[in-house]
Amino acid sequence: MRQDTHSMQAPMIITMGCPAGIGPEIICRLFDREQGALTRNCIVVGDIHVLEQAAACLGLNLPIVSWIPGQALVTGTLPVRQVQTVRSEPVRWGQPDANTGRIMGQAVEMAVAMVTSGAGRAIVTCPISKKSLQQAGYPYPGHTEMLARLTSTQRVRMMMAGPRLKVVLVTIHVPLAQVSALLTQEEVEDCIAMTLAALQQDFALSAPRIAVAGLNPHSSEDGLFGDEEQRIIEPAVRAFSSDQVSGPWPPDTIFYKAAAGGFDAVVAMYHDQGLIPFKMLHFEDGVNVTLGLPLVRTSVDHGTAYDIAGCNRADPSSLMAALAAARTISANRQQEDRT
Repeated sequence: MRQDTHSMQAPMIITMGCPAGIGPEIICRLFDREQGALTRNCIVVGDIHVLEQAAACLGLNLPIVSWIPGQALVTGTLPVRQVQTVRSEPVRWGQPDANTGRIMGQAVEMAVAMVTSGAGRAIVTCPISKKSLQQAGYPYPGHTEMLARLTSTQRVRMMMAGPRLKVVLVTIHVPLAQVSALLTQEEVEDCIAMTLAALQQDFALSAPRIAVAGLNPHSSEDGLFGDEEQRIIEPAVRAFSSDQVSGPWPPDTIFYKAAAGGFDAVVAMYHDQGLIPFKMLHFEDGVNVTLGLPLVRTSVDHGTAYDIAGCNRADPSSLMAALAAARTISANRQQEDRT
């Protein structure tokens, strides 16, 4: 092991996620497997005892060390910034509770504070349990809303990003029956604008091409199957240059065209419209990117997987992709700041 000569730069921060889920396992696998450039200058915010338990469960001989801002990072170790709540007893895999919720919430709060103060470079989050987060007294339905509140951000969007397809959602976690009522021209325009900005700033595309999906079958076929395209989506698309934004496209064909290289991103009207085709292509290497935050945040695109937690079966591929994406986005933002 040796001191990391790159440690003068603020580290990438990985939050541990739910202690009872697969977050600790995929983190340990990542640091054990990728001791080179990918995990260089990275630290984990969470509970050191849970990570030691996960490493032992996996049979890994992985040095897990306590770390505080300002300390040098040592290559070949897993450095942990300990949250306030210390797990005093072994975690029960697959069984979250209020205590695991406190650890999750404190990790997110600490990560945001570190990046805001300059002690961290970007945040990569492992999956959490929304229920135990709220059991611990955090009034948020998930990561995104919590991050928005902690950074005083009014508008955020979810982008799912993979090598072949990027999708941004106008509406997210709402019943399908409510989607039409929630769609407005302003919301669609805002989503398109944030997608354009992200493709230019975060992914360094000088002339991005965005396809906007319709809501109804065949994009309503001139109003035959609904009027949301004519009332809402078409006017929103016309607010932008036709060289950059087009639509509304029939939802059953536009994702194929985008994945084939015809577009850089698709703006989808609702959760499953965008995520079903995305996960067909990028179930293992997809990344969740939060648009609109004043800091870089990426996440794995899967959940806590309580059914396999502690079973030595979790795959760190999405975490690897999320960390790589955070590095790329952070570097692109720094480059833009210098120009």
